[in-house]
Amino acid sequence: MPKAYIVFNYYSITDPQKFAAYVKLAPAAVAPFGSRVLARGTAAAAYEQGMKERILIAEFPSLEKAIAAYHSPAYKEALKALGGGAERDVRIVEGLE
Repeated sequence: MPKAYIVFNYYSITDPQKFAAYVKLAPAAVAPFGSRVLARGTAAAAYEQGMKERILIAEFPSLEKAIAAYHSPAYKEALKALGGGAERDVRIVEGLE
């Protein structure tokens, strides 16, 4: 079964306190689904309309686990804490192997 990845692209963090509250809750919320952070931070380089903003890439054992983690009650609480504290997009993609 192929792994899956959630990619979080942050365009801006509009409320650092809300973002900090989210950061405290989110890792524990998705840990039961087998998440592992592969990359986190500001992009080292950006090309073709890319932005050098914050990015996080998390690996999950399967697409089902990644989707379940995002929709879990604990992660919904993390999102509630984030509120409007960041402008971002979130994508889930299935790995090739």
